[in-house]
Amino acid sequence: MLLQHQMLTSLGILVLFLGRTVGLGDIVYAVNCGGEAHTDVFGVRYEKDASKVGVSSDYGKQLLIGRVPQQDQVLYQTERYHSQTFGYDLPVAGDGGYVLVLKMSEVYFNAPNMKVFDIVLNGDLTVASDLDIFEKVGRGVAHDEYVEFQIENNKIVYQGEESEIRAGMIRIEFIKSYRDNPKVNAIVLMKGKFEDWPQLAPLPIEHEEDELNEELKESTTKRRNPSGPRVPDPYGEGDSTSLLPVFVALGAFIPILVCLCKI
Repeated sequence: MLLQHQMLTSLGILVLFLGRTVGLGDIVYAVNCGGEAHTDVFGVRYEKDASKVGVSSDYGKQLLIGRVPQQDQVLYQTERYHSQTFGYDLPVAGDGGYVLVLKMSEVYFNAPNMKVFDIVLNGDLTVASDLDIFEKVGRGVAHDEYVEFQIENNKIVYQGEESEIRAGMIRIEFIKSYRDNPKVNAIVLMKGKFEDWPQLAPLPIEHEEDELNEELKESTTKRRNPSGPRVPDPYGEGDSTSLLPVFVALGAFIPILVCLCKI
């Protein structure tokens, strides 16, 4: 039953993804952090991670990652982390709109508030504060952070703030905090609009919980076998004939009382 559920889930994810491949923007840069080169189901080519900063890890290969097809599991199973702040330098391709996709998956911790960090773009622009991957999606589930910005006259424009671009490169940094080490699984920089990038499948957790609660409710209802007709409310507005025996008893008792008084 579990295998059938997994197969149906994977099929649903693949169908959802395939329906969103139209209009993919121009991929300027893509890297599989901590891992080997990989081409995903959309044809996006991720470079092998050549960084020597921090630690590359494939610990996540012990898990099946939710929300992504089997072919692209590796993008969320390998990662780079560091005991200090670290980052990547990304090339840009002139003025226009960009979408930065930061792929994440918590593969180690089993609780929230264990790994929390900030993400800063180009040294000036905080694009994610107190990011807690587990709190957002749980363990072993894909999560993408999306950063939309513009480049105008050699400057990044993000939510009304600006940052100067130097030597045609921008930098994305993962900031060390007191709650474990910052990390990232894969990075994509696309020139285009947010709608041009195929988003992850929706989280199925709430839907499955609703179905379970509904099944439990139905099961409980079926076990309630009524033993007879509904009992009338004894304190409701009933028939006045229910008082007739009382009146009869009083009528019989009064003459007897009168006779006893005469004696």
